[in-house]
Amino acid sequence: MAVTSATSSSLSAAQLGMQQLRVQQAKQNAERAETAAQSLRAQADAAQREASQAQDNARSLYVRSDQAQNVAGQARQGLAAMRSQGEMQVRLSNTVDQVVERANVTTVTTTDSAATGAVAPVAAQPVVNTSGQLTGTVVNTTA
Repeated sequence: MAVTSATSSSLSAAQLGMQQLRVQQAKQNAERAETAAQSLRAQADAAQREASQAQDNARSLYVRSDQAQNVAGQARQGLAAMRSQGEMQVRLSNTVDQVVERANVTTVTTTDSAATGAVAPVAAQPVVNTSGQLTGTVVNTTA
């Protein structure tokens, strides 16, 4: 019986040793899994921060894009106003030229009629409206 008891206790010691080894391995596996989980969590947090920053950057770009669109619209309006102003200056210049030309014709006609004593009829010339179109004639109503 002493042999059986010694064998039995050595088997129990071997089983206990194996069990302790398994517990040790399980503990190491759990620690490795925990370390891997922490590493993955850190990577996920970093990715989340990057995504948040990218979203903030996208919002900022949308705002800047809207501002650029507004500036472009204002520039187009300014250009249209400049073109309109240029057209108005040309029309005004043409009108002034016509008035000067009529004044010269009237002066020449008046001078000629004063020298001869005859009244020369003034040629009726068309009038230019503010759109640069010819409309009717000017009639002198002074007697």
